[in-house]
Amino acid sequence: MPLFEPAERSVMEAVATLTSGNPFLPERVAAEQEALGEEFVATTAVWHVEADLNGLNPNVPRISERVEALGASLRRRLVEGCSATPRELELYQILTFYLIYQRYAERWMDLIRQAPLGRGGKVRCWDEFAADVAHFFELPEREFPVSTDPAFLFALGFQLRRAFHHTFRRIYGGSMPAARLRAAVWRSIFTHDFRRYLRGLHRRLGDVPTLIVGESGTGKELAARAIGLSRFVPFDPDTRSFASNFAQSFHPLNLSAFSRPLIESELFGHKRGAFTGALEDRKGWLESCGAEGAVFLDEIGELAADVQVKLLRVLQSRSFQRVGETGERRFEGKILAATNRDLAAEMAAGRFRADFYYRLCADVVRTPTLREQLAGEPEELRNLVVVLARRLVDPEEVEVLADETVSWVETELGAEYSWPGNVRELEQCVRSVLVRGEYRPAAPPRPDGAEDLVAQLREGELSADELLRRYCTEVYARVGSYEEAARRLGLDRRTVKARIDAELLERLRGEAPDS
Repeated sequence: MPLFEPAERSVMEAVATLTSGNPFLPERVAAEQEALGEEFVATTAVWHVEADLNGLNPNVPRISERVEALGASLRRRLVEGCSATPRELELYQILTFYLIYQRYAERWMDLIRQAPLGRGGKVRCWDEFAADVAHFFELPEREFPVSTDPAFLFALGFQLRRAFHHTFRRIYGGSMPAARLRAAVWRSIFTHDFRRYLRGLHRRLGDVPTLIVGESGTGKELAARAIGLSRFVPFDPDTRSFASNFAQSFHPLNLSAFSRPLIESELFGHKRGAFTGALEDRKGWLESCGAEGAVFLDEIGELAADVQVKLLRVLQSRSFQRVGETGERRFEGKILAATNRDLAAEMAAGRFRADFYYRLCADVVRTPTLREQLAGEPEELRNLVVVLARRLVDPEEVEVLADETVSWVETELGAEYSWPGNVRELEQCVRSVLVRGEYRPAAPPRPDGAEDLVAQLREGELSADELLRRYCTEVYARVGSYEEAARRLGLDRRTVKARIDAELLERLRGEAPDS
């Protein structure tokens, strides 16, 4: 008797695709349809919180029911001595883990809710989970390709649940650019090859830093937080507890908020007497971060060259020294970094070290602008406004405030408004409409002044390269699109992008350089 019937094999392969694939890419829809056949319910290709069914995917419980029945049947056949190829055992293992994951998803969610409140400690459902794993995998003369150690599977399931929660619930947007951002975050956590991750990469992925790039106000810290809070945390079956509390493992540090000497102290710590005011020994964030933790260095483009050298050493050798000490200390966690600067231009100008950049750039996540999210999807504006309104008013007032805000934007700002402050500006727009009934964006300041530019041209003080950089930056700041700026200037899009002066762009937009 074969282990699988042809129809069962089709379901198994579809579930394998769902389990090893990226849940935020539209490709999941085809796998759901393959798994369910006529029972499939058509849904939006972009899975997000504000979907028609409040973010719930109606196909998930249907697939879970089918997997429960199929898993029980396949286990019985294996116990009865049915032969199975290595691929069939692999499919059985994938399907069974999907089954167990769905059984415990809500209990893992309870652990996520408890962690920020410090209610960790012993996990109550561990014995039941271990019994389920033994039931499905402790089969005579059967070897599975991935570890069936219950503690590993419990830690993996908890990580998957955390990753989905922090990515799905914290990174908003129903547009395809927002979906690609969620998919990129998921890929940073598990890589593109989930099976390799299971085989052992989960133990080493902290060695790979993640660089998050994008304009101010596009949610770089949200992406960093989702990655940092979703790291693999081992589970100890003897103590029935996790190695660390994930909720306390993310350490954000805005580098632009500190003076040059203070940055080193915050990062590396210092020895008593190392400088004026160093009255006692102090740990820095790199030393305080545990093996399952992450240090988020916001505004990495602001970092002085000599501090870049010291961080480069951390990335290369995982070692550092406290300020005023010679002894070596070790960094065990993961580095996350973010910038709104064009690092290619910064390197060309000599302000950012190329060797430091190439240690950071193995995993790059780009956050989309609000302009990109709204392009061709006007309904997305209301979707985002509703999300922001929920933070400000009672539930019964959300729709009213959303209607007022969208009406003001459409009437007064128009569909072509470029939203230079991105989602942060949209949030202030909602607040302003709530309080004042209107939103009046500030005109981009001109710190250099048109008269000053003309005077410099008359005196011949600008080189051709400086003039091109300033003009490209000015046009881009006005239109908010490389393509449109290139069209107006008669240049290639890549030329415009390479000529943008990041500092001037920030001043033109009148924003502080935070994320």
